[in-house]
Amino acid sequence: MQGLMLREASDAFIDRIEAHWSEHGWGLWAVEVPGVVPFIGYVGLWPAHYVTGDPMVEVGWRLAREYWGNGYVTEAAGEALRFGFEVVGLEEIVSFTVPQNERSWRVMQRIGLQRDVAGDFDHPRVDAVAYPHLVRHVFYRLRREDWER
Repeated sequence: MQGLMLREASDAFIDRIEAHWSEHGWGLWAVEVPGVVPFIGYVGLWPAHYVTGDPMVEVGWRLAREYWGNGYVTEAAGEALRFGFEVVGLEEIVSFTVPQNERSWRVMQRIGLQRDVAGDFDHPRVDAVAYPHLVRHVFYRLRREDWER
């Protein structure tokens, strides 16, 4: 969950992304900067039912640090919302991060997601002993009807 993945874990993650696309027709997109670099990270939609046990889809991202602050995430995440609502037919898309990650929650706000304080949660996949500062997450959501406005 934290830092760089080992090659084996990265390859397994790519296999899961490809399988999800094949089965559901949506998932995470590789992000490139044409003429600059072929891969800087990913942005897209991913199932997040593990958060509460209820079905939900997250818009999420991870980019190499040297490409932060260029608007790539805002542009791609906005397109992921459009794709999720218009093509996939989702009724709601969520996102979440640790409270300290101001850059990510500012992107969430820029693309129209609203903070749902009642939805804040302790992430079930974060090792609370090794990473106690990364357990608590702030929760944002956007319903289709709000996006359409």
